[in-house]
Amino acid sequence: MERKSALLVGVGGQGAILAAKILVAGLMEAGYDVKMSEVHGMSQRGGSVSTQVHWGEKVYSPVIGPGAADVMVAFEKMEAVRYAEFLKPEGVAVINDYEIPSSTVAAGLAEYPQGCLEAMKSHFRCLTLNAGGIALELGNAKCMNVVLFGAMTRALGMDNIDWEAVIRRTVPAASLELNLRAYCAGREAVV
Repeated sequence: MERKSALLVGVGGQGAILAAKILVAGLMEAGYDVKMSEVHGMSQRGGSVSTQVHWGEKVYSPVIGPGAADVMVAFEKMEAVRYAEFLKPEGVAVINDYEIPSSTVAAGLAEYPQGCLEAMKSHFRCLTLNAGGIALELGNAKCMNVVLFGAMTRALGMDNIDWEAVIRRTVPAASLELNLRAYCAGREAVV
């Protein structure tokens, strides 16, 4: 059983940690040894958030070093560039084509960097989608994280796990149907 790793990155409040918890729950139910680490930073203030997940037959640490992640899911496109060094050269980046201005950009002290997607595509296999737009079409922008989760499972070919059943056991009942639709929409968005 080969070891794999996923790095989920975004901005506080985007739901990267919930997406990682769904991933971990499914992998554990499938019999993998799983380790997860989260870094919140100033997440409540719109700061960077990263979650690292390792799985395999036996895993000793959740920490992903530079050039070691099999997949990176970027909930915001500038975060993809910020964490690019952690993705394997043959890894895949699932990137939300979405911008959240940092506090310095919002204050007019800096400009949002242009060319984030192009920079990533010049170095890695990238699957981009407008998860925010998909979530809004489904009726609630807050399910953007599960749209991205669905895209990640499709990109990794993780079809041996019943992710819909895992989502049923993981997300709150009040948002269950929305999140199931979000998961399916994310899978369909990645071809």
